[in-house]
Amino acid sequence: MTRYPRLMPTHPRLFTALVTSSVRMSPSFQRVTIAGDELASFEWNGFDHWFRIFLPPAVGAPLRLPVVSGRSWWKPYLAIPERERPHCSNYTVADIRAGSGVAEMDVDVVLHWDASGDIAAGVAGWAVSAEPGSPVGLLDQGPLFDPPDDMRGVHLVADESGLPAVRGILRDLGEHVTGTAIIEVPHADDIEPLAAPAGVDVVWIARGAGDGSVPGTSALAALRSRVTPHPHDYAFVVGESTLATEGRRALHRAGLPKSRITFSGFWKHTPHCA
Repeated sequence: MTRYPRLMPTHPRLFTALVTSSVRMSPSFQRVTIAGDELASFEWNGFDHWFRIFLPPAVGAPLRLPVVSGRSWWKPYLAIPERERPHCSNYTVADIRAGSGVAEMDVDVVLHWDASGDIAAGVAGWAVSAEPGSPVGLLDQGPLFDPPDDMRGVHLVADESGLPAVRGILRDLGEHVTGTAIIEVPHADDIEPLAAPAGVDVVWIARGAGDGSVPGTSALAALRSRVTPHPHDYAFVVGESTLATEGRRALHRAGLPKSRITFSGFWKHTPHCA
């Protein structure tokens, strides 16, 4: 992966918005809807268009955002005093609606539980407790999905953290595209109908509650057993760190050039995470 993906804006824009609602979509997903006049000018490119979300450091605290200059934001972010520094994470646009002066964006958040069985802190905790009117900031980062012009077929592999990205990619692919999409989720009730080209084989894998499986293990096994890439295919492998790196390795060993594989470890599994 290059430091700056090709489709990332040279001068990313920072937006502000307010929470309007928060709804449980399935056992493992909470959908937070945000709205604001600024979102009307968010240049959404579809597919897996992602952004950095900034949240107040505590419930009811003001939202202090970093100064953005070009692609520079990290050092100004760290310069904010720790007690005032917003939480920052990366998320995919689940959907966006703009028109008649109203602009809304949906953000799908994966829920995690700590060792005591409570919703873990961070974005998951925010998502289930966010009150209407709560402020958020968004730093546009563009899509990561970047297939070559001569793509023959596509192979998408993700765990639950990559589901919003894969959902958007499948939705926006051309109707004649062929390939495979392997999606691993924690529970069978997380499986949802997806819009996808008829030629893409969508494979769902449910880990099951309490089965002890490391997230991404089953998706990686399915990739190794089901996908035989053509050298002109393109692959997109995201999610838990091992799934992303080992998935890339497996595809390359099967004959797909590294230049035709986009991979990203969205998170790293630790034993205490549920």
